[in-house]
Amino acid sequence: MNITRENVDALNAIVTVAVAKEDYSANVAKILADYRKNANIPGFRKGAVPMSVIQKQYGKAVLLDEVNKLLQKSLNDYLVQEKLDILGNPLPKVTEDFNWDKEDYTFEFELGLAPEFNVDLTAKTKVTRFVIVADETMLNEQIERIQKQYGKLIPQDKVEEGFDVSGTFSNEEKGIENRTTLSLDIFKDKKTAKEFIGKKVGDVVVLNTKGLFDDDHKLMDYLKVSHDDVHGLDVDVNFTIEEINATELAELNQELFDKLFGEGNVKSVEELKAKIKEDAEGQFAQQADQKFLNDVTESLIENTKFDLPAEFLKKWIQNAGENPLTAEQAEEEYEKSEKGLRYQLIEGKVIVENNLQTTFEELKAFTSDLIKKQMAQFGQVNPTDEEVDGIVARVLSNQDEIKRLSEQIMSEKMINLYKEKVPAKTKEVSYQDFIKEMYGE
Repeated sequence: MNITRENVDALNAIVTVAVAKEDYSANVAKILADYRKNANIPGFRKGAVPMSVIQKQYGKAVLLDEVNKLLQKSLNDYLVQEKLDILGNPLPKVTEDFNWDKEDYTFEFELGLAPEFNVDLTAKTKVTRFVIVADETMLNEQIERIQKQYGKLIPQDKVEEGFDVSGTFSNEEKGIENRTTLSLDIFKDKKTAKEFIGKKVGDVVVLNTKGLFDDDHKLMDYLKVSHDDVHGLDVDVNFTIEEINATELAELNQELFDKLFGEGNVKSVEELKAKIKEDAEGQFAQQADQKFLNDVTESLIENTKFDLPAEFLKKWIQNAGENPLTAEQAEEEYEKSEKGLRYQLIEGKVIVENNLQTTFEELKAFTSDLIKKQMAQFGQVNPTDEEVDGIVARVLSNQDEIKRLSEQIMSEKMINLYKEKVPAKTKEVSYQDFIKEMYGE
């Protein structure tokens, strides 16, 4: 067998595989001999069927199967040996007049080659790394929310200022149907709040979504509207009142502090605020890190220039699935996937050049830490190593879980690397300002 490669250009190549009779004949003969031993053909005793009959009935199918297996193995071995970094899979070139009655065959495969490029993490970027601060307004709101949560609900007959109203927002045309609880000061316009005053359970208040809240993103929480729909949404919604409650706020005393954080861990309102601030900013940091990762990703895609074997990839997409696509469908799929493919190549190079590969020991340690945190949430603060190891073993026996956890580890590694190497200005913002930045406003 002889394999040769012709580089069409930097991104495309043709591999030619020449298969001679001696490459496959021994295997074909052995398989046909086994068929002869076991064949049950009318008119012949088992094991006494003439080879000419076996050859006529099975020969072509066995030949095709053996040559195909030989082709796949030799081509894969060649790609590994030559260390060729290809995109997609090799595509066989169709030969209209191919003749299986010959004894020697020649097959050609098209290859799409991965481009050569450099990733410069230290180049100047327009990326901003946000630090989200829990400001005094947010802390006071959180404390009031806690007081309400642990306070005493007092059912009321009709709505008055300061009461909470539970009910369902609905709009059939937009598919809105969401039960929620409102405090009347949530609305942007005080006139809207006044529409609730004096209403009773069962009454319906008609509201318009445009300018309903001070931030359109709150429509996502209260109406469960998607982010794509919230901006400029201008429809009437019904709010059907189902409950009316006044709340007697819980006192900010040691009993409440102990209930929230354990006995003696918080002893004053100032310590309560500090604890809320610490917890909130810890959660905010994860969101800020994710935005930082996304923004660096976009910057790298935009600033790392390289060509792709586009025509090859379109042809590969066209023929890769169970049902072949039309050229137009393949073009559309390529346009959808090109950006993702570019980042896969960039990410792969970043991982290799910075030695970020994940070891199995790292995966076990990460999973163990995650499980301990989850167990602590359910009151199991000091599980034994044996208990944790048993759960880790069960989790890591699932390939989907291994993939999910490995992606989390790699995401953390990429964030830490980008924090270290990517030039970015740091900006402190409130959570509300961060939400606006997050959605490009």
